[in-house]
Amino acid sequence: MTQTNIKTHNTESFRQHFMQEVPVLNDMLKADFGKFFIVRVEDMIRLVKLPVPPTRATNHTLIFLTEGEAIMTIGNDTYTIYKDECLLVPAGQVFSFKHLDINKGFLCNFHPDLVIRKTSLKDALNDFDFLNVWANPRICLEPSQALPVQQVLQRIFQIYNEQGLRQSELIQAYFITVLYELNQAYQPLSGNTQTQAIKLTNQFKALLFQHIKSKHLVSDYASLLAITPNHLNKVVKQITDKSPTKWIDETLVLEAKVLLYQTQLSIGEIANELGIQDPSYFSRLFKKYQKQTPTQFRKMIDKS
Repeated sequence: MTQTNIKTHNTESFRQHFMQEVPVLNDMLKADFGKFFIVRVEDMIRLVKLPVPPTRATNHTLIFLTEGEAIMTIGNDTYTIYKDECLLVPAGQVFSFKHLDINKGFLCNFHPDLVIRKTSLKDALNDFDFLNVWANPRICLEPSQALPVQQVLQRIFQIYNEQGLRQSELIQAYFITVLYELNQAYQPLSGNTQTQAIKLTNQFKALLFQHIKSKHLVSDYASLLAITPNHLNKVVKQITDKSPTKWIDETLVLEAKVLLYQTQLSIGEIANELGIQDPSYFSRLFKKYQKQTPTQFRKMIDKS
């Protein structure tokens, strides 16, 4: 059977599916908005068709709040941020949100090329850990850190609002400054100082993201990493407080949720898409983590 790829929305596709087409949107999103745009959070959220189901995007998204709160599910976890805090959704990561949050701040959407053009892909991912799909998406800033970030974002917003991307080099320079400022405050999901263990755990999560449809065993990933399953179990549990098996299971369920939203495939076909040959096992696995069967989950979608 040919695998069904989960749809990853570019900025134009996301707009078509999840945004209200009103004149003010054209004023907010300038020409070439697929490369970069910045808007006020409070202006954008009112135009979103809520809820936004689990989906992926080709661009990175950065939300920085100056007031209120924002709630978003990124990967398998739900995050709430407040004043002087950021959420960063890396390109390709699964995200969803459903609340009309009361807040103020800035939302930036940017293509990876915006960063790569000034450095390289390797340098960007090394310099900005939070651009990786396995990273901690929540960044909390001290007031002394938040102030310069807010000021630079305000300057970028002013340039973009007045000139669009006609001053793209200036916008790029300012925005990379923001990323470096955020990097000063960024904390990995684990505060553990054992850098080799953290590196191995992140490699595991990156491989999981790539191979979840075909590799479901801890031994599969241990083999890819050239280590023993016992060592992988020990390290991942130590760093994340979750076993590799739980990481694998939760990622399968996350992929299933996206397929349940995006396709009309039967439950058996979705199980097959995920490399699970036994639909009843798939249903049990889904219910274990979601507290409802795939069929019940789909009915909930249909009612929303």
